Amino acid sequence: MNWFYFSSPSTFYGLAGRLAPWFFALAAVTAVWGLYLGLLVAPTDAQQGEVYRVIFIHVPTAWMSMFLYFVMACYCGLTLVFNTRLSAMMARAIAPTGALFTAVALWTGSFWGKPTWGTYWVWDARLTSELVLLFLYFGFIALSNAFEDPRRGDRAAALLAIIGVVNLPIIYFSVQWWNTLHQGSSVSFKGTSMHVTMLTGMLVMSFSAWFYAAGAALVRVRSIILERERRAQWVRELKEG
Repeated sequence: MNWFYFSSPSTFYGLAGRLAPWFFALAAVTAVWGLYLGLLVAPTDAQQGEVYRVIFIHVPTAWMSMFLYFVMACYCGLTLVFNTRLSAMMARAIAPTGALFTAVALWTGSFWGKPTWGTYWVWDARLTSELVLLFLYFGFIALSNAFEDPRRGDRAAALLAIIGVVNLPIIYFSVQWWNTLHQGSSVSFKGTSMHVTMLTGMLVMSFSAWFYAAGAALVRVRSIILERERRAQWVRELKEG
């Protein structure tokens, strides 16, 4: 089997078109399941009451904001090392969804913070580093489109993305490194203190966010491929057909 067959934009274009609807369907099914578990089945939290249920949106989007940035940075590394076209396109395709998840994580965190902290925003270490992540996404998108030559934009944005990876451990370990208002992680490799239904609902919603991100990236990369490869023979034949 040729593992590099789909590394070409022309062959990956068709694969992305076939996979995207399946990812969106899985995202919808798991979202309904996760919201049902989180909003209707999971018990009320003994300390926070019903307001804690925002975690079924907040935590998955926060996880995905960091995960997508890491994946984007990996594609950027491939762009710089191997000068591959598709990896640069995938990095561009992931960035808007990553920015969306980061914004939702910040918004739901503020919504959660008002009843628990008494304010929508504090310059807490985790909140501030998550806000920096949003600016990194915006910077990547702006820098990648700042050059007339898209390949120059790819390389400049890739450097920014790789440098920005240093912010990821700061986000994750901020509650351990500094005295912050933000609570520590309820889920870790050591285990969890959450009720099994709460944990299940949160994990299902995390899978839903991942499926959506994958589907959105595949749809977006198809548009990027058509734009970048518009002079290629296969694109002209596709449009004529």
